Amino acid sequence: MATSPCSSSGVSSSSSSVLGADAGLEIRTRSVEQTLVPLVSQITTLINHKDKPKRSDKTLQAIQRVGQAVNLAVGRFVTVGEAIANENHELKEEMSVACIEARRAGETIAHLTDVANLDHPESDSHITIFTDKTGVVKAARLLLSSVTKVLVLADRIVIKQIITSRNKVLATMEQLEKVSSFQEFVQMFSQFGNEMVEFAHLTGDRQNDLKDEKKKARMAASRAVLEKCTMMLLTASKTCLRHPDCESARINKDGVFHRMRLALEQVIEIVTDSRPNGENEIAPISIYSGIKEFKNKVEGLRENLYFLSKENLSTMLEVILEHTEDFTDSAYTSHEHREHILELSKQAKMELEQLVSVWMQAQNQKTKDLMEDLEVAILKTCQCMNDLKKEVHSAATSLAADLLKYHTDHMVLKALKITGVEGNLEAVAEYTCKLSEQKEQLVEMCRLLRHVSGTEPLEITCIHAEDTFKVTGPQIISAAETLALHPSSKIAKENLEVFCEAWESQLSDMSMLLREINDVFEGRRGEKHVYLSLPRPGKHNASLKALKPVKLDTEEQMKIAKLGLELHLLTSNVDSETEKWEDQENEIVQHGQGMSSMAYSMYLFTRGEGLLKTTQDLFHQAEIFASEGTKLASALHAFSDQVHDDDKPLLLLEAEKLISMCKQLQITAKASVQGKSATFTKVDACILKTRNVMTLLCQLLPLCCKLLRKNKAGNGCLKPAPPWREDRIQTGTNAYTPERRAETFGIKSLENHVTNMTFLESK
Repeated sequence: MATSPCSSSGVSSSSSSVLGADAGLEIRTRSVEQTLVPLVSQITTLINHKDKPKRSDKTLQAIQRVGQAVNLAVGRFVTVGEAIANENHELKEEMSVACIEARRAGETIAHLTDVANLDHPESDSHITIFTDKTGVVKAARLLLSSVTKVLVLADRIVIKQIITSRNKVLATMEQLEKVSSFQEFVQMFSQFGNEMVEFAHLTGDRQNDLKDEKKKARMAASRAVLEKCTMMLLTASKTCLRHPDCESARINKDGVFHRMRLALEQVIEIVTDSRPNGENEIAPISIYSGIKEFKNKVEGLRENLYFLSKENLSTMLEVILEHTEDFTDSAYTSHEHREHILELSKQAKMELEQLVSVWMQAQNQKTKDLMEDLEVAILKTCQCMNDLKKEVHSAATSLAADLLKYHTDHMVLKALKITGVEGNLEAVAEYTCKLSEQKEQLVEMCRLLRHVSGTEPLEITCIHAEDTFKVTGPQIISAAETLALHPSSKIAKENLEVFCEAWESQLSDMSMLLREINDVFEGRRGEKHVYLSLPRPGKHNASLKALKPVKLDTEEQMKIAKLGLELHLLTSNVDSETEKWEDQENEIVQHGQGMSSMAYSMYLFTRGEGLLKTTQDLFHQAEIFASEGTKLASALHAFSDQVHDDDKPLLLLEAEKLISMCKQLQITAKASVQGKSATFTKVDACILKTRNVMTLLCQLLPLCCKLLRKNKAGNGCLKPAPPWREDRIQTGTNAYTPERRAETFGIKSLENHVTNMTFLESK
């Protein structure tokens, strides 16, 4: 649909009618729309003044000021546009023409509004806004058209940046797919991580800027797939490298790469507003949207008896009733719900027959009695459709609530992990069948929820959830089969953990989605949803009050999400580095793994997941993270005392840097704040400083590992008697006892949960 420069929601409709339109331009983003708002406002002021009979000196001066302001603003704007044109040769010609038009229109408006120093602004000797009443409208049309064209062309450059970033990610993925050594993979994955962060920044900004809520929801779904698949790609690839002849490991890895490519393709479809081979997107039709449209047509008969045919109305009802078969044919719909839906479907047909009969009579003879009969028929038909809507909603949401409650213990996933480690192929096969059954149930649940979701963004979320269960189920099965074939493989075990966590995370998301669907049905929220970047209230412990979740504006949401993704990728890099150490009980490794686990929990917080439920939990976690970093610095100092190598000064310098950064993080985490803005600033600062510490950790671990390897090679970079090792041996056995792990998370009340948790650490 092409939209005029002035016809978007943020631009005055009255000025749109005055200023005209350029039908060739479409405004798809809020940034373009909002840039035009003040310009339209100023031009509307000028146009409204040209017809006012009274023109005081003050009014004339105001008109001139506005005209000059418009011209100056356009001049600055055009200068930027010309600079963009010079940097992007493929758009230079179009951009230059638009800039010339805009500058000319701005100068014309300045000339027409130069009236403050004239004794008779209506004099024909000087053409002004008052004498040339159509001139200012023409100039305004040209100005808005050319400025919009410049903005839309500049927007193409943003799209080009996203496409270029996607191409870089794809190229690196192809290389990752072909690597044959672990060392080469680690190097390529580090590059891949940086490219994914850049892509996440660009697409996050784009998602935030999109006007179309449906496209925004599709973009969010694709970006969620890419984010979750990043960790899957890491563990699946490592498993394949460790077990190159394992068919199930290869299938598992191929599935991740395929899903990421599809998600990358969908992002490009959204930003370019195109589909492969020129296909048109077929929007899924839900029962809710069908009933809404049907009722609108029926109620429209009150105003116009001739605007549609009876065949049209009958077809619409047939389509709705065909969709109700998704419920009546489902093995998971209760007998009671099935009977009620069938009864209401039958009643809807009868009510429509009665309505059509009265409607046809009213077309031939518009008497008072017939019009009253028509009104009754309209009310009865609409009431029947409302009852049908309630019944399918009840059927879908009660099924979802029951399934989510039944699967909340994740018994099948736990059994797969246990039987996989035991190498019990027969038991793994048995539980994979049960997981397949569970997958079918959850896919059916998503399909039914889509019919009653109530808004297009929620419909898309249901479709995304359905796809996630369809894909993740087989991936868990292939990961479990790999572990069963290699029961002693720590990386195969970790890989299965990652896919199981993705399944559990999607189930958790379904609970939130179900609440949102119920909120829409009960009228507790409108089309626009206030998304929360921070989690909902939760008790920290008995002595603390539950904190209210902070509602962040869109810019804040995107900022914290970007930092979270960077933190996620850094934890993957740290895990890869710790895996290189032969001695996994080394104190440096232990502290590094602990910090990585805590950083991962802080990343989950940015998504509203995990054990950290309130901002207070996050701040407490940051304190403990900083404390763990200080302990690591002490271990590094002890290690450096044994080093006879040129790298010793660098090691000490990095250790001091670590101490300083951890102190700053502790100060930030302990600082008291009040109010929404200050709380977000503190959250942002804590995550930013945690990210900086993790970046330093990525540099420290390979340095220490290199020094240890030199010692093993007999280069004598370490002294023969290392007291720091004795200290480690004495404390290493209980380094990760339940008590220590609870302290690491910094939430004593969650000790039991943490004891049973398996972190995403490289084994």
